[in-house]
Amino acid sequence: MIRYIFFVFMIGLGVVLGNYYAAEINPLEVLDAPLDTLRVDYKTDYVLMVAEVYSLDGNPGQAAKQLAQLSSAKPIETVNLAIVFALENGYSPDDLVLLQQLSEAMSTWDPKLLEFEEGDN
Repeated sequence: MIRYIFFVFMIGLGVVLGNYYAAEINPLEVLDAPLDTLRVDYKTDYVLMVAEVYSLDGNPGQAAKQLAQLSSAKPIETVNLAIVFALENGYSPDDLVLLQQLSEAMSTWDPKLLEFEEGDN
């Protein structure tokens, strides 16, 4: 019986000491990393989220702004890279349709329109 009490006590002591170490001695440092440091799978998911928003609001300027946060490349290039990754990794047909719609919108989108839109505000 003493053995079980000692076992539970040592686990509790380990939890307490582990939490103290993590909070006081070596705390986690949270940094705001830029989006362009994401792995390609996360970038593709981000582009897919932009595509979902674009399918709801139909605003190519807003989609281009969001894609610009992800990469310094042209928005169409960012979307096309995401489509390639999605095809290679078995994304659903619905997701591929959304990405294709965004790709079509970005292929005809003109950055000068964004400057005009921002000047109206």
